[in-house]
Amino acid sequence: MSALTKHERPGVYSSYEASSLTAAAAGGGGVAVVAAAQGEGLEQSYQWTSYSRAAADVGDCPLSRMAQLAIRNGAGVVYGIPAGEDYARAFAVMAGLENVSVVACDSTDAAVQQALKAAVEECSAARRERIAVVGGAAGESVEQLVKRAGQLNCERMVLTAPGAGDGSGGALCAAAVAGAIAGNSDPALPLGGAQLYGLGELEGGYDDGEIDLLVQGGVTPLETLAGACYVVRGVTTRTKTGGAADATWRELTTILVVDEVIPGIRRALRARFSRAKNTAQSRGAVRSLAVMELEKRVSREIIDSYEDVTVTALDSDPTVCVVEFAFTVAHGLNQIWLSAHITV
Repeated sequence: MSALTKHERPGVYSSYEASSLTAAAAGGGGVAVVAAAQGEGLEQSYQWTSYSRAAADVGDCPLSRMAQLAIRNGAGVVYGIPAGEDYARAFAVMAGLENVSVVACDSTDAAVQQALKAAVEECSAARRERIAVVGGAAGESVEQLVKRAGQLNCERMVLTAPGAGDGSGGALCAAAVAGAIAGNSDPALPLGGAQLYGLGELEGGYDDGEIDLLVQGGVTPLETLAGACYVVRGVTTRTKTGGAADATWRELTTILVVDEVIPGIRRALRARFSRAKNTAQSRGAVRSLAVMELEKRVSREIIDSYEDVTVTALDSDPTVCVVEFAFTVAHGLNQIWLSAHITV
């Protein structure tokens, strides 16, 4: 049934949509896909929960294929944005969307990726936090990839490598990784080891030394094992602060935890205190709610601890109260070292 039939008889009615390929995962986050699409009369953006709907709207093109991979790897909904040659317009459309947590882009052009970086930073400053995932160009060396990551150098940018084995570059891999990030319900759970579905052979492989260089340089490496594709380790491109090496934001889980904790507390406070007085009693209630939200995240092992929760009225503006707190993110388990002491 494509739509509900209206009846006057009381009862329970239903409709369904069938797709022979992929459908969105329940509970997955929203992914915006910005990619090339051909055809006349294309809309500024589309909302898809299945590949069949995407193919029906824009045909078989990079946009629909990336949407398929995002959905297959965990995205709850995909917002398809045709780019053409005007990526600036597409990024502006992306910035206006609600309920987007991850953005994937098909372009491997350095200038376009820099524009995407600026767009997601502006979104995050406007309380619409999101992560962007891009890929490298076909045939890029480890040194070139590390240089590309260094130019981005942003905790909200993820650069994946290598690209797909068909020589198309990193667009499809970026979409798959974006879907995996959106489908991960625990922000503190490392992305390393996650299987990426729908990808065939990759463009190439890396040895341990090259993987070390990529991870340290802010590149998220992928690998193929027994015909399946996996994320080796999820990192952001942020490896420097003020030109000095700084691994604070390198782990992808760090920014994901921050994006879960702070917006989560912000939403809870907004829902509870949309109309309130800035009195000592109200500030005490604000503090109690903030502590309760932090405790929830400690119990979920998203953060290890928190402290110094204070709520004060702003001296320069009596209508503003300032909530301050500190917390420690829960770190993922990337390695286990065995040290054996053997007696012979």
